[in-house]
Amino acid sequence: MDCDFRTSFVREPGALRQHPALVLNADYRPLSYYPLSLWPWQDAVKAAFLDRVDIIAEYDEVVRSPSMSLKIPSVVVLKDYVKPLKRVAFTRFNLFLRDEFRCQYCGTKRELTFDHVVPRAAGGITSWENVVAACAPCNLKKGSKSLKQVGFALRRPPRQPGAEELRNMGRKFPPNHLHDSWIDFLYWDAELEA
Repeated sequence: MDCDFRTSFVREPGALRQHPALVLNADYRPLSYYPLSLWPWQDAVKAAFLDRVDIIAEYDEVVRSPSMSLKIPSVVVLKDYVKPLKRVAFTRFNLFLRDEFRCQYCGTKRELTFDHVVPRAAGGITSWENVVAACAPCNLKKGSKSLKQVGFALRRPPRQPGAEELRNMGRKFPPNHLHDSWIDFLYWDAELEA
């Protein structure tokens, strides 16, 4: 079996790419929910070898060196606490996350772009308080007009989110695949089974 695994690993260099490690802060909370804080298995093994993390859970697969073998970590916790940032960077991704990946005019999740509520042509600035996620059709229809001129209303007024608020917002968007060993450390906004 070891020979088969080694052969498949050599033939398919990406074979172990499917084994990311969930990274938890020293308080056992993920560093981020969206995107989920994951490391490639190689980084998790290296951090464990350098004694920077504790391994909490493992996959069944093993990696070997001439002097040792180690099960691939599936959950690691940092030994030193990383203080979360208080300030949220104004990025396209964070803007979409704040607006829950929905157009703030019609509510669709397709073809998202961003739009200045007060158009730049009318003196609007690029800031948390003036930019919202918008689908391409709504953005095109609005153009450089005011909301009143096109008959649009905002689903929510734009504002700067707090870091914890954005982190919690990310919990609403679990990734497509969650390894069973991760579940106890992730608190998704999902209905509990009875």
